[in-house]
Amino acid sequence: MPELILGISAFYHDSAAVLLSDGRITAAAQEERFSRKKHDSGFPGRAAACVLKEAGARPGDLAAVAFYDKPYLKFERLLETYHGFAPRGLTSFLSAMPVWIKEKLFMRRMLDQELAKLGPGRPRILFPEHHLSHAASAFYPSPFESAAILTVDGVGEWATTTIGLGQGQDIRVLREVHFPHSLGLLYSAFTAFCGFKVNSGEYKLMGLAPYGDPKSKRTGKWREFILDELMDLRPDGSLLLNMDYFNYATGLTMCRNQKWQDLFGVPPRAPETPISQEYMDLALAVQQVTEQAVLRLAKTARDLTSAQNLVLAGGVALNCVANGKLLRSGLFKDIWVQPAAGDAGGALGAALAAWHIWMGRERPGPEGDAMQGAYLGPEFGDNAVLRVSRRFNAPFKRFEDFDELCRRVAGLLAQGRVVGWFQGRMEYGPRALGNRSILGDPRQPEMQKKLNLKIKYREGFRPFAPSVMEEALAEYFDLDRPSPYMLLVAPVTRAHRKPVPDNYGSMAMFDRLYVERSDIPAVTHVDFSARIQSVSKKTNPRYWRLLDTFYREHGCPVLVNTSFNVRGEPIVCTPADAYVCFMRTEMDHLVLGDCLFDKTGQPEWIETRDWRERFELD
Repeated sequence: MPELILGISAFYHDSAAVLLSDGRITAAAQEERFSRKKHDSGFPGRAAACVLKEAGARPGDLAAVAFYDKPYLKFERLLETYHGFAPRGLTSFLSAMPVWIKEKLFMRRMLDQELAKLGPGRPRILFPEHHLSHAASAFYPSPFESAAILTVDGVGEWATTTIGLGQGQDIRVLREVHFPHSLGLLYSAFTAFCGFKVNSGEYKLMGLAPYGDPKSKRTGKWREFILDELMDLRPDGSLLLNMDYFNYATGLTMCRNQKWQDLFGVPPRAPETPISQEYMDLALAVQQVTEQAVLRLAKTARDLTSAQNLVLAGGVALNCVANGKLLRSGLFKDIWVQPAAGDAGGALGAALAAWHIWMGRERPGPEGDAMQGAYLGPEFGDNAVLRVSRRFNAPFKRFEDFDELCRRVAGLLAQGRVVGWFQGRMEYGPRALGNRSILGDPRQPEMQKKLNLKIKYREGFRPFAPSVMEEALAEYFDLDRPSPYMLLVAPVTRAHRKPVPDNYGSMAMFDRLYVERSDIPAVTHVDFSARIQSVSKKTNPRYWRLLDTFYREHGCPVLVNTSFNVRGEPIVCTPADAYVCFMRTEMDHLVLGDCLFDKTGQPEWIETRDWRERFELD
């Protein structure tokens, strides 16, 4: 009987569950994919049931359940923070304390009650620290026998940044930065000030930064304001924030808007309003500061550990622009970033910490990347596709020959069609990596606009990622190693760029956006960069075969790959989720496994936007 450990992250954002079997990752999933509530913070009951089902297990079969942080230590931090800032923060204190006193202080009991709903048995419950969970999620699945470990996020219990060393089965934490001084919370404060939602809009801020003018005096001045007024960034990457400008420690908002307005000369941007050049420059300024801080932290990690390799986790590790610059800096021979670097990945790290540290089990010999491409979620067979067809009266064509299906889809993509692509096991982490994806032809100049406005229903400035065959990676992008998880940004090679107008840098946002900058304009950002996913024939053979077919038949080894969802909703999980998303957008075709759907002859009412009243998805 294998020894099973269930990892859980919950009650903040991006709840998730992971199951280890004899130390190997059997299944991993985020609760939002089942509940359809983006960034779901509740107990991951559906996700836990899913991963247990993968092993045919119940709670009574588990050697342990590992929760991703220490509630008592977090409560201590809250009390000390409120005390330290008193009398400020009374409103926040009165809001937070009832939840802690009634529920979170009794986390063990709450977890016991939730686990009991999944079946009989009361397994041992463990509570590794938050940043240890992040560190374990980064080091243990990595391909390195030894590595420096850098974790950077908003806050765990006390730590906001840690530097450590992983060797074999051991992890040692060497340095910490403590709350309220946090690079992640600094970035989130700018996210909020620029009109985006904290804990989800940071991607938007990163995507907005290249529209800023790096040569303008304003950008440089604001960068200095950040470094001189908002923070003290030390040579070793540690930092102190000037808390006179921030409100998150004791308040219900991120920053003190009037002080920021006085400093930068612009008011906080209201959500959903037009984005002026000032906010683009502000996004660029904080992105540059973030990159500077990450590089200094990485240098300190190298100096402390003498390690050749670096692994990263925590929400800031999802800043793929900073990751790309870190890789190109040459500080380390190689870097590896946990694809579920945020709190969802804490479930994995908690389980791995329990296995290797609490149970004392050794890591296996070098086996490469243990994340299995992050394809760790549920899989649905032909019967699920047939049920969708019957339920929605949706005709389809089934292809007995997968190569024929690839030729058909490649042809549709080359005609400018948008295709939903649903295959195999669902991805774990925030990125769709070819199993729950929406695909397009990157050579089509209008594809980026079409996908943003007619398919995803999101801001038109946001860039899209390319999926590229691993074999053709170096031809199209200045990157000398695979990037399987979309966590590295690199430039498009000069051979595939096109000249731009002399006034390109001073053009308005959307004028600049729609300049045809390369042979693959739909995935080339305004600064000629791309957030790359390299696709391996070994890791995802079906997606690789589609790319290979598109290359052979139409001369391009690259596709636009964006997550299969619309704005404000999680990535689809089931065939029914995929079909509903397909029908309520202007997507042209849908592939579920070996079956191709289109909208020919579909009932008119399916396309209305009141779809939740039309369909029962349970």
